[in-house]
Amino acid sequence: MSKHHKQQLSSRTLDALTLEDGALFHSGKGAPVEMPAPLAPLADSHGHLTHFREHDPAEELARAAVSGVRLLVVPLDPVGDARDARAVLDDLSRWQEELPERLHELRETAGLVPRDVAGFECRDGLDWPLDLRIVGGVHPYGALLLDDEAQRQLEILLADERCVGVGEFGLDVGPWSELPLEAQEAAFRQQLRLAHAHGLPVELHLRDEEDGVHASAHDLTLRILEEEGVPEAGCDLHCFTSDAQIMQPFVDLGCHIAFGGAATFGRSTDIREAAVRCPAERILSETDSPYMAPVPLRGQECEPAMIAFSAACVAQARAEAGVATAAETYRSLWENALAFFNL
Repeated sequence: MSKHHKQQLSSRTLDALTLEDGALFHSGKGAPVEMPAPLAPLADSHGHLTHFREHDPAEELARAAVSGVRLLVVPLDPVGDARDARAVLDDLSRWQEELPERLHELRETAGLVPRDVAGFECRDGLDWPLDLRIVGGVHPYGALLLDDEAQRQLEILLADERCVGVGEFGLDVGPWSELPLEAQEAAFRQQLRLAHAHGLPVELHLRDEEDGVHASAHDLTLRILEEEGVPEAGCDLHCFTSDAQIMQPFVDLGCHIAFGGAATFGRSTDIREAAVRCPAERILSETDSPYMAPVPLRGQECEPAMIAFSAACVAQARAEAGVATAAETYRSLWENALAFFNL
């Protein structure tokens, strides 16, 4: 590598990712933050690689690999970030092809290399050091835009060899939703039936009213799942931010529950309690990047690498409650992701 290229590389990397002290993560004041050591490979079951404002997606893949992420599932929305499905799929391919070069850059500029987890062997079908997969679906905010063209683009996503599910779709009655619930329900049922037809699992976006009392989105979803049937391939409540009482009926239906950065927040005792009470075979991890970065990085643009902190929080909560050792929870988070996405 030439000195000139190295200087250019160093400038770009340091400006974007502040690696001058060899640390991957930093606090809001610039102090290095120690990265939790994973006790199993990490799986980010839901990270929006196409939504970053501050970081380059290819660099984010390299940072994820360095932090121990070995599986990243990227949601793509044919009425949002994937209106041209083939173009977005090409972007994903290009970013993944750049991964070895970006890993080399991180090693050269900061001495960072992908973490190795002893006792976990490469599984068939996983492209190490990081396997990139997708799910395709229309977010409830775009429910009225699920027309014939969106359906055609969605089918392109679902036909891609990297596709492992349908999502995210669902119901949202939160403060940012302006669509009638009836329209959201129609799009929900349409995509749920599509998942049944394709034999794919689903990732559901569910947001209730902010008062913490009314759970209309979750209640209606239970009715829809009971009427339409939970896909045999599986159902995941992505980015779960409710309590154990709301979680339990979904667990009883055989759904998986994914916990992310919100579980680390100081006031999220109800989310952590749900993580404690979630059966070991149903628990998943995710970031929902670039949203809701975990403590101690809250307020930053979340990235898949930050799953290290969310997974550590969930593992600690379950260990302190005596329901599983930290190592057992890490193993569950990893093996459940492989099983859920049929990898």
